[in-house]
Amino acid sequence: MGKLKALLLTEGMHGMISQVEGMAKALNTEYSHKIVRLNFPWNFIPPKFTPVSQAILKDKIYITNNEKPDLIISCGRKSVIPSIFLKKKNPKIFTIHIQDPKVNLKNFDAIVAPEHDNLKGENVYNSKGAIHYITELEISKARQYLADKIKSEKIVSLILGGPNKYYKFDKAELVEIFNEIKKIFVSDGYKIIIIPSMRTPKKIIDLAIREMSSCGHVVNKVDKQAYLSAYALANYVIVTCDSTSMISEAATSGKPIFVAHMKPKKDNYRFIRFFELFKQMGITRDLGKKVETWTYIKHNEAQRIALEIKNKIKN
Repeated sequence: MGKLKALLLTEGMHGMISQVEGMAKALNTEYSHKIVRLNFPWNFIPPKFTPVSQAILKDKIYITNNEKPDLIISCGRKSVIPSIFLKKKNPKIFTIHIQDPKVNLKNFDAIVAPEHDNLKGENVYNSKGAIHYITELEISKARQYLADKIKSEKIVSLILGGPNKYYKFDKAELVEIFNEIKKIFVSDGYKIIIIPSMRTPKKIIDLAIREMSSCGHVVNKVDKQAYLSAYALANYVIVTCDSTSMISEAATSGKPIFVAHMKPKKDNYRFIRFFELFKQMGITRDLGKKVETWTYIKHNEAQRIALEIKNKIKN
């Protein structure tokens, strides 16, 4: 199969961009990305009650003859209707939606949903964890990026998420996590690299600097190369529990991963299913458990699912 052209549709959040770009890369496409913004009141209304029309979009999506896509890869609630609309205009476009679209699944040629979402259908491809855009090669290439910042053969990388509708990220919980890391790792001679994500508020980065800068290196802004380098340099990785995407990305490194748990604000049953799955696969353990080395097969579901979708596209 030659290079296909893909149009990526998301709301612009890092986790969504990671998923659509991960699929686009795994399918070996040339891709462009459009951010979807909806007019009021459609930005608050579920897709199943939303008209299939350009009128709901703040920024209309026009496709010229030169950029006609072979594929549309969408992710997130707001991208559902634009994908269906463009498919109606050109039925030859192959549409892939990532996550549960909350509309009739037959509106898409393929749907990629994590196994812990329990979504089933003839055109549904279930992934173990989230698909994403991180590759083993990118991690390896970024190794030296932070190497001069932290001189040690014993390194732990902590990946910080941020508040969402399930987790508060209050100061007391974070200090408890930092103290646990000091007790388990710093006391044993490990240096810590702390990496924020796009959802990490400045006050949390500032807290990390105050509490942990003496223990290693705190990156004070979003920096993809630092993120990748932290995986390459680490003996162990710790990821906060708020993002299944970040934990899935960490699994590409092949490094032992500890999940730093916090008290949920609401029922987090989907997270619990995900945590149990990754424990069963031998990828993660809970922070606070005994520190020992373990191995697992480096995990990247985008490549596996892309092979299955390529066969469907060919047919």
